[in-house]
Amino acid sequence: MLASVAGTVRRIGGTVDLLGESPVWSEREQALYWIDIRGRLVRRLDVENGELDSWPMPEPVGSLALRPDGNILVALASQIVLFRPARGSLEAIAAPHRGEDGMRFNDGRCDREGRFWVGSMHDNDRQPTGTLYRLDARGCVPMLGGVAVPNSLAWSPDGRTMYFSDGVEPVIWSFPFSADGELGPRREFARLDAGLPDGATVDAEGCVWSAHYGGSRITRYRPDGSIERAVEMPVSQPTCLAFGGPNLSTLYITSAAQRLSAEGRASQPLAGALLALEPGVRGLPEPLFAF
Repeated sequence: MLASVAGTVRRIGGTVDLLGESPVWSEREQALYWIDIRGRLVRRLDVENGELDSWPMPEPVGSLALRPDGNILVALASQIVLFRPARGSLEAIAAPHRGEDGMRFNDGRCDREGRFWVGSMHDNDRQPTGTLYRLDARGCVPMLGGVAVPNSLAWSPDGRTMYFSDGVEPVIWSFPFSADGELGPRREFARLDAGLPDGATVDAEGCVWSAHYGGSRITRYRPDGSIERAVEMPVSQPTCLAFGGPNLSTLYITSAAQRLSAEGRASQPLAGALLALEPGVRGLPEPLFAF
């Protein structure tokens, strides 16, 4: 059942992203990190005092993960790098598709053991030429091929199930997930009835929250894949979600303003904004990159 929540979704800060994505909450800093893929930015917002940092990147940015030392793992278009904000420096980590014309990294997230999973895609033709990689002490290992638009990476609280979607079809998949980071056979977890599955996160009760890109909503799915609630958004292109705040009780939602007509932008003044709501459930601490 679609739950109308007019008045409960609020804007955070004054940023406008072309393609906001990959929100990650830092418990240590009590700050939210996220990116603007098309704006080539890594952003950080101190939600207590409103202080905003935006760091330009040399390429489009697909996703990020935080490290215990305060540095940031960033998946740029052509490579994964270590970004040191204090120095403003970038150090190359892995470049599995370097030299392949049109390929870039997209959605990425750390599993419960701190391994970074990130998918690649062709930025123009959306053909299934992308790969889902796992980055850890063993290197950057291809784990799943034939991907068009990698999205919805998230893990169950016990780390035994991985969620993933290919954003050209309205399906979220689940995979059995082993302690050493191996995937079992996929099964259909949920099928969307509006938009396409973009970013996802899992709350402390094991429910999956999905942003419906082009569907003007976010949905909370129970662990069995049934819908617990759907929440209308004031934007047609919500992109990704993350729990944050002192008690991990705030759900932050990034959004996109790209590809909207002048009429679409006028009717959606919050397109590209960082949004938030209090859903009445808590999230889980975001795993840090451990390698």
